[in-house]
Amino acid sequence: MRPLILWLALLLLTVQSQAIVIRHDVDDAKYLATADDFPALATFYVDGAHGALIGPKWIVTAAHATFCVSPGSFAYVGGEMREVENVFVHADYTPSQSHDIALVELKYAVSDVQPAEAYELDDELGKQPWFIGIGGTGNGSTGETIDNAANMGVLRKAQNTIIAAEEPLIKFIFNKNDNALPLEGVSGGGDSGGPAFMRENGRFKVLGISSRPEGNFSVIGEYGITEVYTRVSFFQDWIEQIVAGNKEVQERVSTSRIKHLPAGLTEDILPMVCEDIGLTTDNG
Repeated sequence: MRPLILWLALLLLTVQSQAIVIRHDVDDAKYLATADDFPALATFYVDGAHGALIGPKWIVTAAHATFCVSPGSFAYVGGEMREVENVFVHADYTPSQSHDIALVELKYAVSDVQPAEAYELDDELGKQPWFIGIGGTGNGSTGETIDNAANMGVLRKAQNTIIAAEEPLIKFIFNKNDNALPLEGVSGGGDSGGPAFMRENGRFKVLGISSRPEGNFSVIGEYGITEVYTRVSFFQDWIEQIVAGNKEVQERVSTSRIKHLPAGLTEDILPMVCEDIGLTTDNG
């Protein structure tokens, strides 16, 4: 990969959302995950950016993570490359503010992975979902010290408590010591679009989508940082409108690509970035 493009790709995958950053006083091995921890996990780029399969042909993810996702590109789900048919970005997506959600339609239905369910209730406050991803890592004392490229695809999971569930957003804070859960953590660079999920009655439920850290911070993943996820329950009507397949409605409530590229990315270099970080059947 060209050095400049590599640097830029890492920046783009880190700038809004953070990989799994863990407690400083818990062995990293306890955070290691496998595909069985969330079989519906989707990955869009060689170094991260995730989504969750919520229907045989549908992946929910963050709008800002779709800058290189387009018809003909690939998503990695259940150990296989799945070709993308369409991308639907919420028409009201505003970078670093709200409506950071998109649906990716696959060309062919996935028959070998059980989709997760989009959470529909508004009782998220106080729940303790899990995060999962291959992004950057580190611990709450130092913040993220290993970026998503250096992490080399290692999958981790962590848990956190929802402290706010307000309209389109849910929020978490990275606590430490006695205030923290046994496997407390936050997402890191390259985990954008990844799920906040729970398992109920044998089914996985997606409560949120990794979006961004909130407020002033010096290092991603430090203790005390607030992390913002898109609240899936708030967007149930929008999801249903897109999945229903009425093209007139789809065009009214979504766009086929993000209107504002992530900071540092321009239309001129977008093709090079996408070529370098995109998944293919060769690198799957």
